[in-house]
Amino acid sequence: MKKMRFLCTLMLAGMVFTACSDDNDAPIAVNEEEVITTLNVTLSPVGGGTNITLQTQDLDGDGPNPPVVTVSGNLMAGAVYNGSLSVLNETVSPAENITEEVEEESNEHQFFYTIGGGLDVTTTYENFDGNGNPLGTEFSLTAGAASSGTVTFTLRHEPKKPNDGTLADAGGETDITATFNIAVE
Repeated sequence: MKKMRFLCTLMLAGMVFTACSDDNDAPIAVNEEEVITTLNVTLSPVGGGTNITLQTQDLDGDGPNPPVVTVSGNLMAGAVYNGSLSVLNETVSPAENITEEVEEESNEHQFFYTIGGGLDVTTTYENFDGNGNPLGTEFSLTAGAASSGTVTFTLRHEPKKPNDGTLADAGGETDITATFNIAVE
């Protein structure tokens, strides 16, 4: 009888400890990755003039068709431009503006601008996240001397912040990257 009582006590204690487990069975919120089909860059000359627009649009994502890349014109040497970036999901109608989500989750996103091929331009971040780190949906671009090359815009998800301004230091995952051939004349 004592043996039966001991076993019952042992089973009851096991149930109590199991019931008091600190396992958290609550589902973990999943932040699904955004579908981004289109990146638009608008460069507005400070003091007036014609806007320069850059766009990459890839409506079939990883499908067989390459993205359609357009550049509306060349930059003027010595000019300063106010830049803005927007990203869209055009697989739905009407198109979803992903830029709003990027700005709402500014602590988890950052645009990077990479200049290549001898292009004489510089960029400066003009908007920041809640901690004062660069976000980059707004920027300024200063065109130097006549030259040509590339500008690559990359949106990183969950980069290290602060970082040294390079993709290598920032880490994270690339949401979209697009390279444009540009000339300064």
